[in-house]
Parts: sequence; structure tokens; C-alpha cells
Amino acid sequence: MMISIAVYALIIEYLYMEVFRVSPDSKAKTLSNMHTLLGLVLSLLLVFRTNTAYDRWWEGRKLWGALVNNSRNLAIKLNAFLPEGDKENRLFFRRMIPNFAFVLKNHLRKEYVAEEFEYFPQFHPDSIQPDAHVPNQVASYIIQKITLLQSNQVITADQVWLMNGEMSSFTDICGACERIRNTPIPFSYSSFIKKFIFFYTMTLPFGYVLTMGYWMMPVCVFVFYVLASLELIAEEIESPFGSDANDLPTDQIAKGIRSTVRELI
Repeated sequence: MMISIAVYALIIEYLYMEVFRVSPDSKAKTLSNMHTLLGLVLSLLLVFRTNTAYDRWWEGRKLWGALVNNSRNLAIKLNAFLPEGDKENRLFFRRMIPNFAFVLKNHLRKEYVAEEFEYFPQFHPDSIQPDAHVPNQVASYIIQKITLLQSNQVITADQVWLMNGEMSSFTDICGACERIRNTPIPFSYSSFIKKFIFFYTMTLPFGYVLTMGYWMMPVCVFVFYVLASLELIAEEIESPFGSDANDLPTDQIAKGIRSTVRELI
């Protein structure tokens, strides 16, 4: 596209300066002033567009940071509440808490990767229904296990109450991430900015060719590069839960949760 813009600007410059030999006048100055004003408006739109996309990216990062902290807190509390010799229940939570992070990551990508589960005798591949809401299933297993431990008097009701915030946060974080994923920036707004950039760049040579001469070609290409890049950056980061280079490192975060929980329980 940049090469096309360069060829287009060069043709306009050649026609103006070599074929028609148009001389600078007040109309050319008026056109350049109009482009200056339009450039200010376009820059404000791009700033708002980029900030909105970054807010979505940063909110996703804060949610996954909260998931890390709550997973650690729940693991610390379970490690303190469960009897030291209770290897079966400790193994359950050592595997299931990280499992939630991995299924949430894949759920936000609309995938199901059974190989990333850590299975054990109390939890086997057939325990999950891939067509249903997988994060809710894993969270339900964790809460059911804690409720069963209370019923068997392994832990007390007060200890369950102390863990309630961390258990509830799992579904809260999942719902907030789904809100970001399922509510993209309106297409009409993004489309309008792309059209604005296109028409602004296409008319740029007419506004400055008589004052800048052949220097207009590289300037036009550079202006297009800056404006289009800002729009592409915003488009790249507005959906932060994918696997692209600029998306959130949810794979590494999930692996970090698994490593930390193993150390804590």
C-alpha cells in the first residue's frame, strides 16, 4: 500500500509540475490549510481509537493479574486449612486451580485443548463436556469439592467463608473477560476512521504538491504510514485474548499459575 501511495503521489506531482505546469496560488494555500485542519481532527479520532483499544488490552491484563493473585491466595489458604497428610485432596486442588486458568485461556480463544488438563484419579477426560461452558464446569468442581470437605468436617464453615472471595472471583473474572471478547469496538466507528485515512491520504498530494514539489511523495508515504499504523495497532490490541504477538501472554500466565500452585500446595 505504501508503494501504491508513492506511485500515486508521484503521478500527481508529475502532472502538476511537468504536464500542466500549475503555478502556486491562493487556492493551493487554502487547500493545504484545509488538510491541516483535517489532520488535527483525524489525529484526535486516532488518539481516541488507540486509547479505547489499549484500555481493553489493559483491562484484560488486570483481570488476568487478579486471576494470578486469587489463585495464589486460594492455594495458600487451602495449604493452611487441609491436613498435612491429606494427599488426595491436596492433589485435587494442586491440579484443578491451574486447570481453570488453562480452560479460561482456551475458552476466550473459542478452543478446547484437552491435552492442557492435568488429570488425576478424581478427574479424568470424560469429566468435562467440551460443548458446554468449560470454565464454569471446572469452577463448579472446585466449589463442590470444598463443600464436600466442609460436610465431612475436614474444614470448617469459617474457613469456607474465608475462601469464598477467591472462589467467586474465578467466575467474575471469566465473565469480565467474556464481556471484552464479545463486545468489540463498533464496526461503523472503525470503518469510518479507515475511510477518513484513505480519503485524507488520497487528497494530500493536491494540497501540498505546489509548495513541496517532489518532496511531497515521501512525505505523503510517511503520513500514510503513521496514520495507518496507528489504526492497525488499535485493531491488533482491541481483542487481547488471542495468540498474536501483541495479545496478552495468557499461555505464560497460565503456566506461571500452575508452577506457583504446585509450590504452595
